Amino acid sequence: MYLISACLAGEPCRMDGRAKPVPEIQALVKAGKAVLVCPEVLGGLDTPRSPSERQSDGRVVNRLGQDVTAAFARGAALALEICRNTGCSCAILKARSPSCGKGEIYDGSFTGTRVPGNGACAGLLLEAGIPVLTEEEYLITLQKTENKQSEVLP
Repeated sequence: MYLISACLAGEPCRMDGRAKPVPEIQALVKAGKAVLVCPEVLGGLDTPRSPSERQSDGRVVNRLGQDVTAAFARGAALALEICRNTGCSCAILKARSPSCGKGEIYDGSFTGTRVPGNGACAGLLLEAGIPVLTEEEYLITLQKTENKQSEVLP
């Protein structure tokens, strides 16, 4: 079972009120291999909502200047609880999100500048020993697997 960012499965829960559906991830949902979460919504934030970014001091602040760190932490903790309670062994999360981003997030300046780091949820899952992939990493892994299978086939 995979813990998956709900927006990747087509749920309109992103800060702009939209989804970012990925057909290959939607296939996991249809196959019953996924549990959907939106840590930001779990943490009590509305959809749509003001964009948020992690600051260099670790806080999460929205574009309006409001500190939303507590909501992000609450959502991350609930996502980890759901992951454990449903037997998910891996997470596929939205790249660069202040909650779900893994390895790279926006720098807190709201200018589109990226820096190394993890979102609140991705970081907590990784600390708990749960492997995390972004949707981009998942698609690369899937492509590599398909290439290996085609090499074996006549």
